[in-house]
Amino acid sequence: VQLQASGGGLVQAGGSLRVSCAASTFTFSRLNMAWFRQAPGKEREFVAGISRNGRNIYYADSVKGRFTISRDSDKKMLYLQMNSLKPEDTAVYYCAAKNVILTAPLGTRREDYADWGQGTLVTVSS
Repeated sequence: VQLQASGGGLVQAGGSLRVSCAASTFTFSRLNMAWFRQAPGKEREFVAGISRNGRNIYYADSVKGRFTISRDSDKKMLYLQMNSLKPEDTAVYYCAAKNVILTAPLGTRREDYADWGQGTLVTVSS
């Protein structure tokens, strides 16, 4: 699976931004997908995940209530809508995917995902 993230940019604190991830695959409907982020000098961390059928969604506590993950199977796209952005949200955002069976749990660890996009930089100014 090839993943291409886009939509990053510079935004002021309190603003909104949507990042997108295009998947090149014939098996999009079999993919659990997620967003991770990595801030300078920090480990890559889980942000949000969505199961292959869209029924299970997890968020990191730090973004719960501000970020919304979604997917469009027709367009083979993954989205992350980010509202009420804070300077601490500044990071490179990566989309990730894993081809799974229907009953597989939605992972929150890096090792739960096999395919990664190149990342898109989100900078939130104070």
